[in-house]
Amino acid sequence: MTSTRPAPAPLTGEEPEREALRAVEDRVLWLATAIVDHANRVRPNPSGLKVGGHQASSSSIVSIMTALWFHTLRPEDRVSVKPHASPVLHAINHLLGELDASYLTTLRAAGGLQSYPSRSKDPDPVDYSTGSVGIGATAPIWGTIARRYADGLGGAAGSGRQFSLVGDAELDEGAVWEAVLDPMVRELGEVCWIVDFNRQSLDRVVPDISATRLHGLFSAAGWQVITVKYGRLLAELYARPGGDALRRRIDEMTNPEYQRLLRCTPLQLRERLPGDGPEGEAVAALLKDVDDGAVHAAIRNLGGHDLGALADAYDAIDDSRPTVIFAYTVKGYGLATQGHPQNHSSLLTETQMRALATGLGTDLDDPWAPLPAGPAADLCRSVAQRLHRAPVTPTAPPAVPDDLERTPTGTGHTQQALGRALLDLTRTAPEAARRVVTVSPDVTSSTNLGGWLNKVGSWSAHERRDWFADDAETILHWHELPSGQHIELGIAETNLVGLLGELGATWSRWGEPLLPIGVLYDPFVSRALEPWAFGMYAGGQSILVGTPSGVSLAPEGGAHQSITTPSIGLEQPGCVAFEPAFGVEVGWCLLDGLGRLGRPGGSSTYLRLSTVPVDQSLAAVPSDPAARAQRRREVVAGAYLLRRAPGTPQVTIAVMGPLVGQALAAAERLGEQGVGADVVVVTSPDRLFRALRARTAATGAHTEAPTWILDAAFPADRAAKLVTVLDGHPHTLAFLASVHGSRAAHLGVTDFGRSSDLADSWALHHLDTDAIVAAALA
Repeated sequence: MTSTRPAPAPLTGEEPEREALRAVEDRVLWLATAIVDHANRVRPNPSGLKVGGHQASSSSIVSIMTALWFHTLRPEDRVSVKPHASPVLHAINHLLGELDASYLTTLRAAGGLQSYPSRSKDPDPVDYSTGSVGIGATAPIWGTIARRYADGLGGAAGSGRQFSLVGDAELDEGAVWEAVLDPMVRELGEVCWIVDFNRQSLDRVVPDISATRLHGLFSAAGWQVITVKYGRLLAELYARPGGDALRRRIDEMTNPEYQRLLRCTPLQLRERLPGDGPEGEAVAALLKDVDDGAVHAAIRNLGGHDLGALADAYDAIDDSRPTVIFAYTVKGYGLATQGHPQNHSSLLTETQMRALATGLGTDLDDPWAPLPAGPAADLCRSVAQRLHRAPVTPTAPPAVPDDLERTPTGTGHTQQALGRALLDLTRTAPEAARRVVTVSPDVTSSTNLGGWLNKVGSWSAHERRDWFADDAETILHWHELPSGQHIELGIAETNLVGLLGELGATWSRWGEPLLPIGVLYDPFVSRALEPWAFGMYAGGQSILVGTPSGVSLAPEGGAHQSITTPSIGLEQPGCVAFEPAFGVEVGWCLLDGLGRLGRPGGSSTYLRLSTVPVDQSLAAVPSDPAARAQRRREVVAGAYLLRRAPGTPQVTIAVMGPLVGQALAAAERLGEQGVGADVVVVTSPDRLFRALRARTAATGAHTEAPTWILDAAFPADRAAKLVTVLDGHPHTLAFLASVHGSRAAHLGVTDFGRSSDLADSWALHHLDTDAIVAAALA
C-alpha cells in the first residue's frame, strides 16, 4: 500500500515549513508503527505469547500529536497521552532528542519502554502516567489545581496548559463526568482535552456515539467546545454544486456505515456514498466529476488528520475556561488496517510494513535511520530547543516532628484525634502545617475536620464572601480563598484520590512539596483504591484516611461496614497502612506518614480510623520521655506489647483498632481463671508482615524492613497460643501465627451485618469480650 494521507490545509509559514511538518508527521507514524512491529514480529520471543501494542490506535492520533508538539506546545505545558498512543509519544521524544534509538526496540521488554506512558518507569519524558481508563483523562484537571496550589506556596510552579489526549471510548468512564461536572473545574482555563474521535472501541464500531450529544454535555458544564470534523479535501467538495447534499449525507449516516465506506474501493464508494435518499442523485453527480483517487482520499479526509485544521483549533483555545476539542479521526489511518472494526490490536504483516515504508519514504531493513538533513530535521531541532525544560530541583520538604506532645485523656475515638492532631501540627510545626492540604468529598464535618477547616480556610481559585460569617449558630465556616488549605469536592471518591495523586506529585513535577491528606468514609476506600493506587504508581505521595471503619456504623447496617480495607492496606504497594487504637497513636502514625511525603523514595500512607469510643487511659502511655519515645517507635513499627501476664503467658491476644478494650477485658477475665494472657496492640499489620518476610526471606528482596519489632512485640520467651481480633476480615492478622508457629484462632468480620447498636454488632460478629475469652479457652 502507499500512504493515503491527503495534503493538510495550509499552516502559517512558507511552503518548506509546511512540507517539513508533513515529513515529521510521516516519520512519527512510521516510528510508532515500527516500534510495535519490532516488539511483536522481529524481537525474539521464546514464550510465543503476543507482546501486544496498538498500531491502529496510535496512527489515529499521529496528526493530533504532531500538530500539538510541533506547532502549539510550550515548555511550561503538560500533556497526558492516551494509553494506547505510547508509541507515538516515544516516537516524538526520539525525534526531539529525548530518547535514544536503542530504546525503540524495547517496547514492553524488561528495562525498556512501558506498555503505557509512565512517569516513573519510562526512560524518556512523560508528563502523566496513563493506562487506566479515565485516570489519564482527568489527571490534568487535578494537576491544574495542584500546580495552582503549589505556586501559591513558593511561586515556582509557574503556569502552562494541561492537555489530555483522550480516546473517545474513554468518555464512557463515569469518573470522567464526575470530574467534568465538578463546579470548581469550570474555572480552570488551563485545561484542554483533545478527543481522538475515531468512533471505535476495542470490540467494534460504536453505533450511537455522538459528538453533538457530547458537545451539549461539555457546554452545559461550562467548557469551550471546538469540533474539527472535516479536512481540506472534503471542505473543497462541500463548496461545489451538490456539496451540501454530500455533507448532509455524511453527517447523517451511522458510524458503522461510515466505517464500512473506509474499506471500499473507489468504485464501491461511487455506488454506496450517494445512499438511497432523495439527495442521492446530487451526490452521485458531484462524485462523477471527481477522480477515483480523490474520492478514495476524501472519505477519510477528517479534521483530526488535517494539520492545518488542528493548528487552527489549537490557536482558538480560550484560556478563560476549560476546552474540549473533538477531532474526528480514522482508527488505523494511513495503515492497511484503517477503518476495520476489529483493528484495535491487529498487527501489520511484514509485507504491509514494507509497503508502508515505501509510502512514507523509509526502509523496514533500517527502521530507525534518522531524518535526513533538511527542513524536517531542522524543525525537530528547533522544536526541541523551544520545548526544553530546565531540570526540576525539588525543595526539601519541611521537617516533621516525631511527637505532638499530647496525650489524650478521657474517652474518645481515633477519628476525633485526627482533627486534633492537625491543629496541634499548626502549633508544633507551622512550616510543615502550611504545606498540608486536606481533601474530602463533602464529609468535612462528619470526619472531624471542622476545626481544621475553620482555622486554615477552604482553597478556591478566587476569594468568595462567606455569607454566614456573622451567623452565631454556624459552627463550620467556609472561608474560600486562594490560600485556603482544605479542598472539598463533590461526592466522588475517584476525584478525591485523583487530586491526591497530583497534589502528591508536585515535589517532582514543579519542585514544590505538598503534604496532602484525603479523608473519606472507609466503606468507600475500595471504590477509590484503583485510582489512588495508580497515583502512587505515577509517583504521587499522599495520606488517605478512611473513617469511620469496620462495623462501627452499626445503626446503618451492613451496607456501611468496611471489612476488607485492612487487607487492602496490607497489600497495596507504595503504601504503609496503619490502624491505631488510641488517640496518641493517631498523631504518631500521622507524623510518620507526613515524614515520608514530598521526597525521592517517599511513600504514601493509609490510616484506618474509627468512631468507636475508647478509654484513653488504657493506652498507659509512659510518662518517662525515653519510654514514651520507645512506645512511639514501636507503634510506628507496627505493634507493641501493652499487657504482660504475670509469669509465662498461655495465650497472646493480638488486637487491632478500637477492640482494644474488649481484648484487655478478656485478658483480665482469663487471668481470673488462671490463664495468663498477654495483649499485643497491632498498629500496622503491613509493617509486621514486611518484617516477617525480611526475617524469613531467602533472597535480598524486602529485607530492608526492620525485624526488631517482631522480637519487641512478640518476644520468643513469651510465645503462646494466639488469638487475633480486629474489626475487619480475620485473615488480615492470620500471618502472625507464623511468627512463632503458634496455634491460633482468628476473630473478625466475615458476614454482612445488620442495623443494631454497637454492642449487639460486636456480639453478632463474635468480636465481644465473651467471644475473645471463648476463643482463648477453646
